[in-house]
Amino acid sequence: MKVSVFVSPKQGVLDPAGQATLGSLKSLGFDEVSDVRIGKYITMRLEGVDAEQAEARVQEMCERLLANPIIEDFKVEIEG
Repeated sequence: MKVSVFVSPKQGVLDPAGQATLGSLKSLGFDEVSDVRIGKYITMRLEGVDAEQAEARVQEMCERLLANPIIEDFKVEIEG
């Protein structure tokens, strides 16, 4: 089954990459942009587990390695 993980900085946490991108977009004339948050998008394939097991395993992967739960939020989507 295919798994997608979206990791982003928590609201209120400084996002230097997002702020730099916002500044660059504004300097290029994209004045309608008011906020930019930069995160990570991770895809993986899991085998030998059902959807419930996959959810639990990916949750653990995120908490232990893929995201920093102190400063980042994550969302998991499972297909198949």
